[in-house]
Amino acid sequence: MAEPWLKPVELENQWARLEPLVMEHHDGLLEALADGEAWKLWYTWVPSPDQLRSEIARRLEHQQREEWLPFTVFDRASGKVAGMTNFMHVDTVHKRVEIGGTWYANRYQRTRLNTACKHLLLGHAFEQLDCIAVELRTHFFNRQSRAAIERLGAKLDGVLRNHSRSRDGTLRDTCVYSILPSEWPAVKSNLEYLLGR
Repeated sequence: MAEPWLKPVELENQWARLEPLVMEHHDGLLEALADGEAWKLWYTWVPSPDQLRSEIARRLEHQQREEWLPFTVFDRASGKVAGMTNFMHVDTVHKRVEIGGTWYANRYQRTRLNTACKHLLLGHAFEQLDCIAVELRTHFFNRQSRAAIERLGAKLDGVLRNHSRSRDGTLRDTCVYSILPSEWPAVKSNLEYLLGR
């Protein structure tokens, strides 16, 4: 039997540690989730405290099917759980992944942590997995997320109009961004510059 292309791996730098998600991370994630109540935002989906256990199970089911690789994000300075992120919508044939399903405790938003996590994930995708592209997607109205994605150096591929339904029933336009292997050296330099400031 062939080795899976996408295997659980721990990734770490000066600011962040990404550990493969396990159910034992529940309590730390619950504490992170309580900081900011992000599940109340209408334009994104973050699990509420009572949905967290089933959301961890759902992500782990996707991992079993080799469709996702979910991570728990730890802040290196405090050692505390900061949130969750994933490689998702994995295409093992063409070697493409999407980075998504990401959320952080409020105290980590607009800090180096997200930049540090993207540096780790993109580095792994391009330097170890040899991806032909990495996608990032967000709601058209999630301006904070769009600005963060653009700050990384990702290019807007387009907008998928009426792509899906939000929790409140409204139709979601999804902005699709990507980074290509040829762009990775410049994106990497930019991320390292941002992290070093």
